[in-house]
Amino acid sequence: MPTPSPAAFASSLPANSRIGRFSIIRELGRGTAGCVYLAHDPVIDRDVAIKTFNPRLSLAEKARFEQHFINEARAAGRLSHPHIVTIHEASSEGGVTYLAMEYIEGKELHRALANGRRFSADETATIAWKLASALHHAHQRGVIHRDIKPSNIFLADEDQPKLIDFGIARAPNRLADRLSPQYEPYTMVRDNQLLGTPHYMSPEQSAGKPVDHRTDIYSLGTVMFELLTGRTPFQSERTDKLLQQIIYKAAPSPRDIDSRVPEGLAVIVEKAMHKRPEKRYHDAGEMALDIKRYLLKEKRARQRSREPLVLDEAPSDQGISAHGVRMRGMAIAVAAIAAVCMMTAAGLLLLR
Repeated sequence: MPTPSPAAFASSLPANSRIGRFSIIRELGRGTAGCVYLAHDPVIDRDVAIKTFNPRLSLAEKARFEQHFINEARAAGRLSHPHIVTIHEASSEGGVTYLAMEYIEGKELHRALANGRRFSADETATIAWKLASALHHAHQRGVIHRDIKPSNIFLADEDQPKLIDFGIARAPNRLADRLSPQYEPYTMVRDNQLLGTPHYMSPEQSAGKPVDHRTDIYSLGTVMFELLTGRTPFQSERTDKLLQQIIYKAAPSPRDIDSRVPEGLAVIVEKAMHKRPEKRYHDAGEMALDIKRYLLKEKRARQRSREPLVLDEAPSDQGISAHGVRMRGMAIAVAAIAAVCMMTAAGLLLLR
């Protein structure tokens, strides 16, 4: 079957049509710029996710977003981590630009939140630990995601998180660095609406200042805040007021919203979301280590609480209390006296 022309993308692609060598099975979802299809790769005989332009975009809009597709391929394509989506291929054929990615069964984190799911402290810490590890891997290779938010976090089986959508990531020597700032999604306006979700942006990103890897750390802290409390740190129906709060106000503690949030986890969130970048974690690896320590501490505490109380014996004298030593000594003395009495009685019987 021939590759469809751009005009064929006026609506969702039908089953059995093709993009490159990939056979389309069905549509998985779509966003502002992209549309994702489940497809099959006949060469390797595996299912993949194909991301291409939203069919509702005009040709001018497609040209405007094409750089994001190229940038996503360059940024995510240099990364290999169990919690980052794998890019298999990027190409442009027959006027159609697309990315072939690993296919993951599950749902975006924001859909789980929208459905009313509340995450426990341990669930939040486990997800954040894995994402911080993924970010550290990306940052070490010069890639800054810059758009960490629940809709860009995919939950696979057993809540295994995957970072997706590196469309506005900063990557070494990327072409977009030489483009006009109008290509920045958070300063780009379409239909008088700001594109993107500012709730998760760092103060420096909200102010339009240069950012480094610590902007991702702030955003991950914001995601943790929402998982723990069910809401984002700052609330406003007006985007300009929301951005002003992010820039100038200190973020509240998760415990200010929900006192049941463990203090140790709240401290991690507060440090990640510090207003000043130099006061945050030095890198995402340090943040991941702190979260791991929290999880291990909680695990040990639960194990201790489930240990049975043993009163009849101890494995060794080491660690036995003074009272225990006295009681054990008395038991030995009583046994010795009993043995002497028995021997005396036996001797008297012999004399008879």
